[in-house]
Amino acid sequence: MNRSKTELWERFQKYYTEYPSINLALDLSRMNFPDDFFTSMEGKMQKAFKDMAELERGAIANPDENRMVGHYWLRNPALSPTSEIRKEIEDTIVAIKAFAEAVHTGKIRGEGGIFKNLLVIGIGGSALGPQFVSRALGHPKTDKVRVFFFDNTDPDGMDQVLAQLDGELNQTICLVISKSGGTKETRNGMLEAEYAYRAAKLAFAKHAVAITGKGSELDKFAKKNAWVAQFPMWDWVGGRTSEMSAVGLLPAAIQGIDIDGLTAGAKVCDEATRTASVHLNPAAKMALMWYHSGNGNGSKSMVVLPYKDRLEMFSKYLQQLIMESLGKERNLNNQVVNQGLSVYGNKGATDQHSYIQQLRDGINNFFAVFIEVSNDRSNKAVFVEDGVTSGDFLIGFFLGTREALYENGRESITITMPKVSAFSVGVLIALFERSVGLYASLININAYHQPGVESGKKAAQSVIDLQKKVIEFLQINKCNEFTVNDISLSIGAHESLESIFKICRHLAANGRIDLVTEENESLFTAKYCIR
Repeated sequence: MNRSKTELWERFQKYYTEYPSINLALDLSRMNFPDDFFTSMEGKMQKAFKDMAELERGAIANPDENRMVGHYWLRNPALSPTSEIRKEIEDTIVAIKAFAEAVHTGKIRGEGGIFKNLLVIGIGGSALGPQFVSRALGHPKTDKVRVFFFDNTDPDGMDQVLAQLDGELNQTICLVISKSGGTKETRNGMLEAEYAYRAAKLAFAKHAVAITGKGSELDKFAKKNAWVAQFPMWDWVGGRTSEMSAVGLLPAAIQGIDIDGLTAGAKVCDEATRTASVHLNPAAKMALMWYHSGNGNGSKSMVVLPYKDRLEMFSKYLQQLIMESLGKERNLNNQVVNQGLSVYGNKGATDQHSYIQQLRDGINNFFAVFIEVSNDRSNKAVFVEDGVTSGDFLIGFFLGTREALYENGRESITITMPKVSAFSVGVLIALFERSVGLYASLININAYHQPGVESGKKAAQSVIDLQKKVIEFLQINKCNEFTVNDISLSIGAHESLESIFKICRHLAANGRIDLVTEENESLFTAKYCIR
């Protein structure tokens, strides 16, 4: 539905709203919802507001694990349902600030002196939130330490990080983040780091801090080995909503980021989005736009386009927050619904030179979320043309791209914020967390469990178990050569031929078993052995 410039200006005035308390504006004028849409959705929204209020009061939101969901309490401990939880949150924030100060002053130091580097070892919510905040708010001139991440179980990726830390491990503090302590990717990263420290003749324990659940495998391991410190992860905080817990606040504080500003922004945004008036609630409006564009079933993807380099990681952060929360097979009535909302993104104006062509002229299967940041830079303006700065071009590309998409019937939401600060990043995190919660209620799903993730972990473990059987068989039959078919029959896994083929190829590529092939022989009849 294309409108004339006059009609669009009128619609902009009607659906552009500024929210002074959170220094944010929301523009819905380029979403093609009918004028009676908000009225027609009022009943569903009031139920969503009620559901969110119960959640904040401590209702069991994750019945299959009997857990509350309380990330809102992290930035306002007074809302905690018990005095014990409130005290734990407040004590942890005090401990985080004290620990960061001790690191900065050298009271806590590595074997080589005051810490110069921070290595964060985690995956998913234990890495994406800290990475987003680190890149959004860090600066080489103000950072207290350089920050690095092990966020995968890719050995080559870890080698690249360790190469950057070569010679400085004795001044590198490691945060190992895992609620259960059993997350394999994080465990692997910890063991790889431990090996690197040992190879450098250093004691890993003198540089290691655990952020984990009380009594977890990691907690016990850290205490047994006298690590520097342990900080808590609570079962009522999910990984994807853990940025305001020790998971996000400790690495941010060590880096030198204003964690009080971060939590203040989130707290004020919670207050602004707690109101049961849709018109006054930006998160409610966002959730309704997601519902409208995707017909309540996620039929359109969300493409997040922040026009600011500092926000480049935001789309990756949102992928987990939104897709892990909303991607569910069954609704709360146990009916198969296969819900979800796919999230993609890059950054403007990089997008002009990558996938904007398809967004404008290709399949119309998305809506865009533009993020506009008014302030260009803290340094003095540089003019690249008469009276024109690079920042002027940036807003020009943003407005031009939005117009080009609208001309071809592509919908978009625009979020405008004055600058990227600790406060504004806290606002963004809280805004999307609340939008996810409200939208989940609108589509009647549980946003706070992740059975698909758990099934993936179990499937991965089954592959590792199969590999152990393959290696054991080849070791027992040393120097004998076997095809994939031979191996599968011998270990009783004939239904896993493809997995065994992949396992053998991987082991051979890394020199752990020998691959024996004849000239012109099929890959599938090649033989493997351990000599």
